[in-house]
Amino acid sequence: MFVRALFTLLLALNLGGAAWLLFAQRPAQAPAAVADPGVPALVLLSEREGEGVAATAELASAPESGAELASDECRTIGPFATQSDTRAALNALAPLTRRIRMRETRATQTRGYWVHLPAMNNREQALGAARTLQQKGVRDYYVVTAGEQQNTVSLGLFRDQGNAERRRAEIAALGFTPQVATRTEELPQYWLDVALAGAAPLDWRERVSARDLREETIACF
Repeated sequence: MFVRALFTLLLALNLGGAAWLLFAQRPAQAPAAVADPGVPALVLLSEREGEGVAATAELASAPESGAELASDECRTIGPFATQSDTRAALNALAPLTRRIRMRETRATQTRGYWVHLPAMNNREQALGAARTLQQKGVRDYYVVTAGEQQNTVSLGLFRDQGNAERRRAEIAALGFTPQVATRTEELPQYWLDVALAGAAPLDWRERVSARDLREETIACF
């Protein structure tokens, strides 16, 4: 009887303690400090850059009015051969312009000239033509054995078109029908577009070290 009463008492105490832990109100705790007292808070680089941009925007001059934009004159300067030359010129000319930007285009340039006999029906015909050339005293030739120009007979690559035409005439005098093909490649070119206040001249040649540049009028940007 005593044991049963003791068990009932202990069970009631456990239930009461569990209820108190579950339902009792706890005092609100203050949030832990982000940093120790006296230590500045951590600021992300992106947040710092954002503040810098905002400050710069506040200090920047007001945008041009419609009348000012209408009076602008825009020109392009180039072509520059490399991005580094273009950036150097941009830094030198930016203080003299209202707006300036770098622009890239693609240009096809001539790499030279190729003299050759047109592609033949098969390798045996190409080798036969090569043997005939050799019999007539021509030593500088090459039979193309693979690729897009397979079974052609190459007779030389030339930078100067006049030299290529002389080679073509020399082989033609031996009874062949050589051709001259222009070899090209596509290369990047870089330009600087500038916006000026009216038709004021821009003395950019004194500030830009690159050579063989030209200036042209363009629509404003």
